[in-house]
Amino acid sequence: MSSNKKYVVEANFIEEASKLDLSLQEFLLLIYFDNSDDQTFDITKICNKLKISEEKVVEAYNNLLLKNIIELVSVKDSNNKLVEKVTMNGFYNKLKDTKEKEEKTQAKNDIFTIFEEKFKRPLNGTEFEIIKAWVEKMYTEEIILAALDEAVYNGATNIRYIDTILYEWSKKGIKTKEDVLNIQKNRYENKKIEETNVFEYNWLDDENK
Repeated sequence: MSSNKKYVVEANFIEEASKLDLSLQEFLLLIYFDNSDDQTFDITKICNKLKISEEKVVEAYNNLLLKNIIELVSVKDSNNKLVEKVTMNGFYNKLKDTKEKEEKTQAKNDIFTIFEEKFKRPLNGTEFEIIKAWVEKMYTEEIILAALDEAVYNGATNIRYIDTILYEWSKKGIKTKEDVLNIQKNRYENKKIEETNVFEYNWLDDENK
């Protein structure tokens, strides 16, 4: 790390670190490793950068290891020699999990709003729980909204009707909006063929038979 490099700490980093009940020394050491180009545990270098004692650095380091926030791994350096490096995969995985949960929560909030806009009324408790179960356990948001559009097109703003659509689509292996569009396209083309056959029927010949 260059001597004039500033520590950069993103908001989500601070938010996640605050959930881990870290001491000030542990937090500073975590920031150090996050910003360091050299992930070796150089205690002299760390003490100089963080302005804390060796005892505090060692204590913070061991605590972070025990909490599985960091870990020590052996890697080969440029001379093909094994050296020990600090990895923050444990912490980064926690950040990733938090982000995915937040995105899922946001998606659920958005989908509830869309349902209420399409239904032109607030959802009741039962409807809310059914949609929540769809999102969390069963279907993608894309296919749920496609089923909602299908129901609205048919004039049936009813959760049970949409649940039936989703169930039937699932049985037929329909999993994406593209699958739905292909089904609708085939349905439209088949309807056109049936209508063409009716109009091309020779009614005069039928009367002469």
